[in-house]
Amino acid sequence: MDNEILRELNFVQEKGGLFFKEVRYLLIRPETLISFQKASEREIGLKANQILFESGFAGGALSSKRYQEVYSFSDEEIVRFMISMGSQIGWGRFELEKFDPVEKKLVIKVFHSPFAEAYGTSTSGVCHFIRGVMAGMASTIFQITVISKESSCLSRGDQFCRFEIM
Repeated sequence: MDNEILRELNFVQEKGGLFFKEVRYLLIRPETLISFQKASEREIGLKANQILFESGFAGGALSSKRYQEVYSFSDEEIVRFMISMGSQIGWGRFELEKFDPVEKKLVIKVFHSPFAEAYGTSTSGVCHFIRGVMAGMASTIFQITVISKESSCLSRGDQFCRFEIM
């Protein structure tokens, strides 16, 4: 698979930053984020999950708006681009299970989520960043407040992580 994102990623030395289409990105180990996630969960409990979700949501909303402007994509093209990008930047192998603009429903599977792999065993979903990014994108496309849940998670012993946004 050709990796358009890596091919077009630019290092700007004077800023010490990596940029794709003038949007800055950051390389960071999943274990670093998961250490932050686990420490937050210990300190503030389940509220940590909401904070991580909201962080992802902001990124998903900003990215979908930006790439819609850059490429003039349709709603479905934005979804396909963003899930392709998720795979290309190392967030796992994304698959679009369902995109229904009439019902305003989006279902995405992620195989080998680095968040779930780094987290280890859990009784609930742990991929709050991905859940948030997908919700931010869907909220932008559908122009409504969405509900996003992780119905399957590798950390729970499932074969993949599954995100249902409606």
